[in-house]
Amino acid sequence: MTTLLEVRQLYKHCTDVKAVDGVSFQIGQGLCFGLLGPNGAGKTTTVEMLEGICTPTRGDVLYKGQPLGKQFRNEAGIMFQSTALQDFMTVAEALRMFGRFYPQTRDFDQLVASCSLESFLDRDVRKLSGGQRQRLLLAIALVNEPDVVFLDEPTTGLDPQARRNFWSLVETIKSEGKTVVLTTHYMEEAYQLCDELVFMGRGCIIAQGAPKDLLDARFDDVILQLPRKDVPTAVLATLDAATVSDDTVEITSHDVNHSVQTLLASEVSLAGLQIRPRTLEDLFLALTGRELRH
Repeated sequence: MTTLLEVRQLYKHCTDVKAVDGVSFQIGQGLCFGLLGPNGAGKTTTVEMLEGICTPTRGDVLYKGQPLGKQFRNEAGIMFQSTALQDFMTVAEALRMFGRFYPQTRDFDQLVASCSLESFLDRDVRKLSGGQRQRLLLAIALVNEPDVVFLDEPTTGLDPQARRNFWSLVETIKSEGKTVVLTTHYMEEAYQLCDELVFMGRGCIIAQGAPKDLLDARFDDVILQLPRKDVPTAVLATLDAATVSDDTVEITSHDVNHSVQTLLASEVSLAGLQIRPRTLEDLFLALTGRELRH
């Protein structure tokens, strides 16, 4: 697979803070590449260096084998987490304005159709819903027919329906052969969209690979979930691999049949039992811990 972006020993040190500390990876063409990590892990700084917004203290970012330059700026699209749009401007006017910034642009009608903007082209950008605004910002990131698209927390604040509609748009972008670089705190989103993931912690890469491969390498068990009220306190004391919250008891099990038999023998009601596989959220917590980050 052709490498589109390559990061070589990237560092970003600010006074006493090592925001990024020797990160290296490659992003293949046509993939969705996700960067995950808790607040302060260094992922945002890493992406800003990939986008050419932030200058590394040391290290290289190469686009198609060359340092970031004019070609990269013309062929990259960025959807920032927060973007200010001009007041009193319609959706169509915003698209045409941003299109004038580039030597080549996507066909206007194709751009509108690809992001499902047809029904509100003449609407003032101030009057868009959250989902409509995000679709417009995605269209702006695609206006120059980019080879690589950066999406920074693109579905934050969206309701579940709008989020899944946005995922469909990203899948369409991928089907066109474009490379997507995604940062998100939604683990389900990362699993759904990303072909490869990098987990960062304290400025370093702590895990990298395809989502399923990462889960298979880390876990060989499942989780049994029960309502807390259905598990007597005396039984809880006998469960070695249980995590208890106010409402739920989660039991780690390598043998579901044995675990169920043990619960039945203790006269625990299984009416509310749910069995789930391991998720990226489990992996995230296993890799980065549960302590509060600022």
